[in-house]
Amino acid sequence: MMENDTIIALATPSGAGAIAVIRLSGPKAISIIDANFKSVKSQKTLSTQKTHTIHLGHIVEGRKTLDEVLVSVFLNPNSYTGEDVVEISCHGSNYIQQEIIQLFLRNGCRMASAGEFTLRAFLNGKLDLSQAEAVADLIASDNEASHQIAMQQMRGGFSSEIAKLREELLNFASLIELELDFAEEDVEFADRTQFKSLVDRIGFVLKRLIDSFAVGNVIKNGIPVAIVGEPNVGKSTLLNALLNEDRAIVSEVAGTTRDTIEDEISIGGIGFRFIDTAGIRETEDIVESIGIKKTFEKIDQAQVVVYLFDSLNSISNLNQVQIEIEKIKNKYPQKPLIIIANKIDKLDDIQLAKLNAEVSNVHLLSAKTGFGVEQLTSSLLNLINTGALRNNETIVTNSRHYDALLKAFEEVNKVKHGLESGLSGDLLAIDIRQALYHFGEITGEITNDDLLGNIFANFCIGK
Repeated sequence: MMENDTIIALATPSGAGAIAVIRLSGPKAISIIDANFKSVKSQKTLSTQKTHTIHLGHIVEGRKTLDEVLVSVFLNPNSYTGEDVVEISCHGSNYIQQEIIQLFLRNGCRMASAGEFTLRAFLNGKLDLSQAEAVADLIASDNEASHQIAMQQMRGGFSSEIAKLREELLNFASLIELELDFAEEDVEFADRTQFKSLVDRIGFVLKRLIDSFAVGNVIKNGIPVAIVGEPNVGKSTLLNALLNEDRAIVSEVAGTTRDTIEDEISIGGIGFRFIDTAGIRETEDIVESIGIKKTFEKIDQAQVVVYLFDSLNSISNLNQVQIEIEKIKNKYPQKPLIIIANKIDKLDDIQLAKLNAEVSNVHLLSAKTGFGVEQLTSSLLNLINTGALRNNETIVTNSRHYDALLKAFEEVNKVKHGLESGLSGDLLAIDIRQALYHFGEITGEITNDDLLGNIFANFCIGK
């Protein structure tokens, strides 16, 4: 899978900037740079320098100086990839970046493919597969919670938990296999009572990890929240208040929002993707009706529904509001529903009391003045179980890991039932091997080229 050559790539985003970093990794990384590097104050060569050192000099091609740079040297095996790695910090001109890259391509380097630096780190034993995947998650993290989970996984929190379970199961598997070698002597090396206790504990941990995916998935990908209601009740004004910017067009004309508008903010470190939908009403306007159709599609995709109504216009007919609320509850019984009475700044105390009495669990809001927005964000945050995050527990965010955990859990349950029914050691061993196989899939002890190609194809170039 891995070629024993030297690769190069731009490690910083493409485009002009103050500086750019160009990364090389491979057996000739240092010698290739050395041939085109001139130190500012001495005639030192990079090949004689210690690891983790930085050197000021110029990248040259013959008599032509391309740029003044800082060169960082990381010698194998104490580098990210486990190979010799060199990073060139140059000025961020597109022209300079390409001149340097093209120079080293002509002198023995190959352009790195997506994720190839991290792939080499995995193949050289610097990271296991789940840690390697966490690198991509860390780069993609756009809120505090997803960043925290990716950091924990990259540091080996998830890997160590899986490795510990696998090791304990492997020890008992060895004893079961040993019994098979002495089958004629009818001896029992693996204490069945201890083994049952271990299987119960492994099953409990696997169940906790599997259940954590429900939280981890929304933390990683953001939580879609559909803001729905009749036209001109203040959905766009609410979206603008939540985002603290004029993202959606606000108008007194009903039906102004003809299409869905989406934007994301972080609340308490969790990403929420708010979807401002077209107002739901009967209409003969073809464009508006298309927008209303999209509204229902977005509600289907959302995990939380916010139903907004105009408190002033509805105060005399709150029964109709209840009917609309029941329609949403009946159509989407599994989705959390937050009910909001908007424009409460226009109500008097008597009307407010009536509103609270007739509409249960209603949030009072004035999207125009901002009153109630903070309470709404708190309510949204309370819908997410972040207890595991606060307790620094392992949270599963990767669907591949989730699938492997489900399969491992199924095999562990087979082992448990086999123990309870007095199944023979040879049949127990089959289920144990399958459970061990699925544990190994997570950390990369069991893998293949197709799986690695699929995982690392989603990485950015240069990492």
